[in-house]
Amino acid sequence: MTDHLLRDLAPISAAGWEAVESDVKARLAEYLAARKLVDFEGPHGWSYSAANLGRTATVTALAEGLVARQRRVQPVVEVRAPFGLSRDELDDAERGAPDVDFPELDEAARRIAVAENVAVFHGHGAGGIRGVTEASSHDAIVLPEAAERYPTAVARAVTMLRDAGIGGPYGLAIAPAVYTRIIETTEHGGYPLLDHLHQILEGPVVWAPGAECGVVLSLRGGDFVLDVGEDLSIGYVSHDADTVQLYLEESFTFRVLEPDAAVPLRSG
Repeated sequence: MTDHLLRDLAPISAAGWEAVESDVKARLAEYLAARKLVDFEGPHGWSYSAANLGRTATVTALAEGLVARQRRVQPVVEVRAPFGLSRDELDDAERGAPDVDFPELDEAARRIAVAENVAVFHGHGAGGIRGVTEASSHDAIVLPEAAERYPTAVARAVTMLRDAGIGGPYGLAIAPAVYTRIIETTEHGGYPLLDHLHQILEGPVVWAPGAECGVVLSLRGGDFVLDVGEDLSIGYVSHDADTVQLYLEESFTFRVLEPDAAVPLRSG
C-alpha cells in the first residue's frame, strides 16, 4: 500500500474497501477509452516524475572549451478527483448489502477517466501534453451527417494511414453521441453498421467519452505512449460522523511518437 494515500487512517473495514474498489474498477473499465487504443507504460510509482525523451538541448557550458547538454524529459501531471462516501453505506457494505450506492465515487471515476481521455486525444497544454488529434500530420476527415456513410469516411482514414506506411490493425475512438448513432444504424440488407466498421478497421470501435468527434489510429504499437507513474488509486483525506472524504488520483503524461499514425475525424 502506498504510504502517501493514508488509507490506514480511513474508518473503512476490509469489506467496505472491497465494495469501494469493486465499484470504481467497474466504472473505470467502462470510461478509460484511451487505454484501449494506446500503449501503456507503467505504473512506475508515485515517485516517477517524468518520461525520458532520449533527447538533449544545448546549454551554456560550465567553462571554456566544454560542451554542455541538458537531458530533455516530459513531466507527469498529477490529477486528483475528491469524493465523499456515506458511512451508513459503508456500514451496509460491512453487513453484506449487495446494492451499496456510492454516487460521488461514481462521478469522481467518470471525471478523472474522461480527463485522461481528453489529454490523450486532444492534449493538455498546461501539462505539456500534445494529444493524438493535435499531433496528427493528417488533415481531419469530415464525418458525414448520415450514419450510413460513416464507413466511407473511416475507410478513407484507413487508406490515408496505409498510404503513409502505417500498418494495422486500426481502431476508432468515437464520441458517445456518434457511437450511439452507429449502434442504432442498420445498413441496407440488414447489416449492422458497427460490424461493417469492424471489418474496415480490423480492430475495435471504442466508446470514448471526452473525444470531440473521433479519431482513427493504428494499433500496431509504438506510436502512442501513455506513461503512468501512479495508476488510479484511492487515498484518504478526512472523516466525520457522517462522511468519509477520499480521492481518486493518478499521475501520467502522454507522448505521440508517430504523428502519421492517426487521422482525426470532425463533425460536418
